[in-house]
Amino acid sequence: MTSSEPQLEVLAPLGPSTTAAVALSERLPDPSAATIAFVWNYDFFGDEFFAVIQRELEQTHPGMRFVGHNVFGDIHDGVDERSTVGQLPDKLREQNVDAVILGVGA
Repeated sequence: MTSSEPQLEVLAPLGPSTTAAVALSERLPDPSAATIAFVWNYDFFGDEFFAVIQRELEQTHPGMRFVGHNVFGDIHDGVDERSTVGQLPDKLREQNVDAVILGVGA
């Protein structure tokens, strides 16, 4: 039996992937004992979002410690950006940070 319907090929509009898969980090063994850093590019209300996220995490993980974005500076200020980002690993270690919540508004 032959169909009179036209046969069409469908192609996905996506190109081939250009990045390699990255392994996920291990989960925090005890989130309630963790120190979480907020790092931000100072765009689009990140400070307000961080406040809400912190409040919710404090309810679910009592004892969790937070380090505010002001400790790390603006990671996208155009003037000291390279210096700020370059110092980030040392500052995270100094604060004994276990995980980072990164806010990048665009």
